[in-house]
Amino acid sequence: MSEWQQRFGTRLMRSIGMPLRKLVRGQGAWVWDDEGREYLDFLAGIAVNSLGHAHPVFVEAVSTQAATLAHVSNYFATEPAIELAERLARLTGAGDAGRAWFGNSGAEANEAAFKLARLNNSGGARTRVVALVDAFHGRTMGSLALTGKPHMRQPFEPLAGGVEHIPATIEALEAAIDDTVAALFVEPIQGEAGVVELPDGFLETARELTRRHGALLVVDEIQTGAGRTGAWFGFQHAGIVPDAITVAKGIGGGFPIGGLVTFGEASDLYQKGMHGSTFGGNPLATATANAVLGEIESAGLVENAARRGVQLRERVLGIDSPLVTGVRGRGLLVGVALAEPIAERLSLAALDAGLIVNAANDRTIRIAPPLIIGDAELDEFAERFARALAAVDGDR
Repeated sequence: MSEWQQRFGTRLMRSIGMPLRKLVRGQGAWVWDDEGREYLDFLAGIAVNSLGHAHPVFVEAVSTQAATLAHVSNYFATEPAIELAERLARLTGAGDAGRAWFGNSGAEANEAAFKLARLNNSGGARTRVVALVDAFHGRTMGSLALTGKPHMRQPFEPLAGGVEHIPATIEALEAAIDDTVAALFVEPIQGEAGVVELPDGFLETARELTRRHGALLVVDEIQTGAGRTGAWFGFQHAGIVPDAITVAKGIGGGFPIGGLVTFGEASDLYQKGMHGSTFGGNPLATATANAVLGEIESAGLVENAARRGVQLRERVLGIDSPLVTGVRGRGLLVGVALAEPIAERLSLAALDAGLIVNAANDRTIRIAPPLIIGDAELDEFAERFARALAAVDGDR
């Protein structure tokens, strides 16, 4: 065990495993460890680093705002927060009725959405909140209640009540949604479940049923937002308008920020004093998010994600390996389906080959590179991933 691993193991909580490398620098889609080894980063901090590492737009936004005004509390307004709320209303299609609330993470965004669901209870009859089996919405107590993974939930039960988890099928959806449901929470693609897409027509049916029964449709866009799937937000592929979405990860490009965006009448549910966050909407975070989203828009990175996503899938399927059985996902959120439960071994072999990906589950490798990637990065990925597959196949 290295000196830094001993220090880490002594002083940091055991809630996460021992890190495999100590990273010290990044540039674009590349990072370097403390021994000078380079890695092609095709995980991007788990779909966070939209612009890659040390992008000049990100660096300029952070340094300029930090030298001006970093934090003032929510007793005061700042231009970056107002601008970001306006930008998100435009990009989501929420329009004039759209409103935003800002926190510091995706879990906080889903906590805010959970409380919004509780407010959708006129007359006291709407006591149920519905989410999906295998869903992941965060690790705080409220967001964990929404998360449909028993192994994550069990150590912390009892959690917030009234949440039910249903399979991601239209039949289960039709059976579950009625006038007692306050909200339905869905991810357009279940990233933590192995990059699993919803069935065709699921979001459209969810929108029709929730509207008919007065329930909120809340779409968790934390991993799928900010252009990652080849649209600004995953729900836009289905052509629907939800009642609320949660955002985080890629909108900050590496700076911690999360948010709730509401549409239509859902924008009137929260009233003064019902929710807040000391750091939420601070000018440093919101200025950075404005810069990141502005660069994604001006550089055509949503379109790049759509185009490069097709090429990435082709690169994976072009590797001659019996271990790969298919690919899932949209844009630059891709899951590689494996013939055997070897994802953890494969992710370690990839790391040894200088490639960062991760095991979403034992049969899926998750790939989520920066939105800036081009031909050179795709070619390098294919070579290194093929090398990792060959290494694991040779050890079977």
